[in-house]
Amino acid sequence: MTETSTLTTAVRAAADLAARALTAIRPEQLTAATPCGDFDVRALVDHLAWAALLSQLAATRTPLEHDWSGNRPAPFLDGLDPAEWPAAIVPELDAAADAWADPAAWSGETLMATTPMPADVVGPLMLAEFVLHGWDLARAVGAPYDVPAAVGEAALAAVRPVAQMGRDGGWYGPEVTVPADAPAFDRALGLSGRDPAWAAAADRGAGPA
Repeated sequence: MTETSTLTTAVRAAADLAARALTAIRPEQLTAATPCGDFDVRALVDHLAWAALLSQLAATRTPLEHDWSGNRPAPFLDGLDPAEWPAAIVPELDAAADAWADPAAWSGETLMATTPMPADVVGPLMLAEFVLHGWDLARAVGAPYDVPAAVGEAALAAVRPVAQMGRDGGWYGPEVTVPADAPAFDRALGLSGRDPAWAAAADRGAGPA
């Protein structure tokens, strides 16, 4: 199997994992804390919606035509009740995986929103975005989340070279120390500022996260 076909398979698996996490969310959990900084479930669902859209556009070399710097949700969520958002994102994740299934999506330069970037950098970053935020949501709502070893390795390979840049830019938290012999996905979580042992307050029987 070629490196590109391995990555396209991992993107599909990451999108499916995120989709399963989304479908586990109950409306009353939208205000729950997540492992992802100050994001509650609702904010993180919207963030994942933007990731699905940006991933599709990057794979097809299409510039973003919407302002994502404000408080409006992703365009395909606008007008929907937030309780309807998780289900609406699932087909968008599937479309993103379809777009990256084209080998041509991985070659040359593409756009991340409107910023030119190498496609073979953007693709793994979007894979990591799906699988990491899927984990965030699954942990927040107490849903199972079993990451295949190959997807964990792909996520680690995507996170490792940008981890310090992510911390400097504020989109990753301080590194969490994880044993060197831990599964690859746990190491990717630690590099991205996540504690693999994080659990929702209800699961801990303790106070707020």
